Order: sequence, then C-alpha cells, then structure tokens
Amino acid sequence: MAENRIKGTSLFSPYKMGKFSLSHRVVLAPMTRCRALFGIPGDALVEYYTQRSTPGGLVITEGTLISPTAPGFPHVPGIYSDAQVEAWKKVVDAVHAKGSIIFCQLWHVGRASHQVYQPGGAAPISSTNKAISSRWRILMPDGTYGTYPAPRALGTSEILEVVEHYSQAALNAIRAGFDGIEIHGAHGYLIDQFLKDGINDRRDDYGGSMENRCRFLMQVIQAVVSAVGVERVAFRMSPAIDHLDAADSDPLNLGLSVIERINKIQLQAGAKLTYLHVTQPRYTAYGQTESGRPGTEDEEAQMIKTWRRAYEGTFMCSGGFTRELGIQAVAEGDADLVSYGRLFISNPDLVLRLKRDAPLNKYIRKTFYSQDPVIGYTDYPFLGEANAGQAQRSRL
Repeated sequence: MAENRIKGTSLFSPYKMGKFSLSHRVVLAPMTRCRALFGIPGDALVEYYTQRSTPGGLVITEGTLISPTAPGFPHVPGIYSDAQVEAWKKVVDAVHAKGSIIFCQLWHVGRASHQVYQPGGAAPISSTNKAISSRWRILMPDGTYGTYPAPRALGTSEILEVVEHYSQAALNAIRAGFDGIEIHGAHGYLIDQFLKDGINDRRDDYGGSMENRCRFLMQVIQAVVSAVGVERVAFRMSPAIDHLDAADSDPLNLGLSVIERINKIQLQAGAKLTYLHVTQPRYTAYGQTESGRPGTEDEEAQMIKTWRRAYEGTFMCSGGFTRELGIQAVAEGDADLVSYGRLFISNPDLVLRLKRDAPLNKYIRKTFYSQDPVIGYTDYPFLGEANAGQAQRSRL
C-alpha cells in the first residue's frame, strides 16, 4: 500500500501489519520439514521455530493438515485433533516467549497425495480425476519416491464439507494460541487445483468460468473469516507457478480475479486480511534447483507488480529471494514483507545475518525431508559459532 512506501524504508524497517507491529520485514516462510512424527508437533518443532524467532518477527508454520485426507508427505503436522492442538501450544508459547508473531498455514494437498497417506487407502480427493504427470514424484513414507495416483474428483455436495474442515482447523489454530492463519492456495495443492484451468475440468458450479473456479477459494476464505475474524486471516497464492502441473492459461488475470474478490471481502468486512502472500514466478526455475539464478526485472516481475498495485492490503513476496533482492523489493515498494525459505533452514539467525550482511550457511538439500529431529533441522550454527568451528548444540 502507498502509505508504506516511505522514503528510506528497508527490509529491516518496522512495519504495521494490520493489528500486529513488526520490527522488521524478514519472514520465516512456510516449509514442509517432515519432523512431526505421526502428525504431532514435538520438541523438535519447538526447538526449530524458537531458533528462528526474533522480537517483532513473523513466523509462518509449515503446511499444517486440516483433516485426515490432507497429507501428501510423511510426518507432517496436523491441526484437526485435540492432541495436535495441545502439542502446537508448546510451539506457540515458545515462539511468543521470543517475542515473535506466529501464523499457522492451513494445508490440504488434494491430488498431490497417495493412497498410503489416505484413510482406508482411498484415492486422494481433488477438483479432477486427472493424475499429476510422471514429471513429478511423491515422497513415500519409506523415503523412496513414487508415482502420483489418479485422484477422485469431489462431488459438488462434498465440497462444503471440505470448506468446513478449513473453518474448524482455523478455530483449532486460534485455540492453540496462534496469532492467525494462512490459507495455502498455492503450488498445485487443493485450492490451486480448483483455481487453475490446466487442472480444473469440472462442469458444475466449481469449474469452467473464472467465477466458478474461484468459488471454492472464496467459500473457504469467507468461512475462515467468519470463524476467526478477517484480521487473523492471510492467503497465499501462486497464479504463475506450474508446480505439480498447476498451470493456467492466463495467470495474470487469474491473480487479478482472486485479488478483486479478496478486496471485496475486505470491503464488506470493514477490515483487511493480515496479508496476501504471493510466490514469485522464478520459484519454479530457481527453487527446484541448486544452480538456478534468480532474475529481477522481466515480464514475470511485471506481473507481480501488477498484483501488488491491485491488492488493497499488506503484500508479501517469496521465492528465490537473496538479501539484495529482498532489500530491492521493499525499497522499490514491490513488497511490504519478504519471506525466506531455504536460507532460513540453514541460518536460524537469518535476520541478523541479513542485517549485518554476514556470510550465510549453505543448506543441505538431502536433509530437507528427513525425519531426524536434529540433523539438517536444528543443528545449523548461529553466527559466531560457525566462525569458532562449533556446531549449534540442540537442546534435544
């Protein structure tokens, strides 16, 4: 928003995000880490999120399952059972003790799943019966990679039940003490499977026109807003990302259509969502490889600028940001906040390192999705410890 484009604004300037006061604009992005054994957040998650918390910082959790049909990875946390809610309270309390704000990302993978993750070995649910192509592979519980199976398209009458799962998960998150929730509508997962015309082949009220393809998302947002209040709700989208075959023929206008509808919800509510979180198009090329090089100014960057101008609220960007690109995005008014993923994995004190322009630890991709509670998770060194040749000692 224009009021936040103040001369001299930097990645490390304070920011008023709705009712929350941030001391800087570096955000911990939501990232799947597979350390919540059997779906229950444990001490490893307490340690991990506490390490990455800063006074006045914003932390977003990894994708957190809204129901038993939601998973597509092993050992990811949920927020649909009482046991999960109670376990999350320990994480939230520890993060709050460090002075951070923490949002829970609500997640349903839709067709990006497998029978092994589904109750009773059923087919995953989606907007479609079409499977994800063999270009993509799914991580199985035993650490191998498999093929995505054909999903089952939800019947029209079933969709509102899934909407209710989002609403109840949001209520559960607030009960666990979270400051708010982020609805995951990006990267080829369930909501994106309804939004993208490259996937959605429905012929009912949820397919075909832009209005119909946006219907499920709008029902989810409205239900969650009604449950916990508009100022505790955020949304993540990636109209230009083809992750998991999630392609659209007109990503610019898809993004604008979603933003237009969210602006209307905000106007009706008399308050804004906490933020809109948008993944940069370069995520596909850069985020999936070690060698990709992020760009700055191109046609896709203009798309982000167009969405930024259209959205009436706090605008967060993610996807392949370096220190320099993050500073540039905020200074030029292209983003209010910047979320960092892989760099935050290997640098628990990333905010300090970016502020000082200090060297960064290199991340180890092969440990991203292991179940080890320490290695590749809480053992990356803090600034100073690395120089002294001492590994960060986990309390676990």
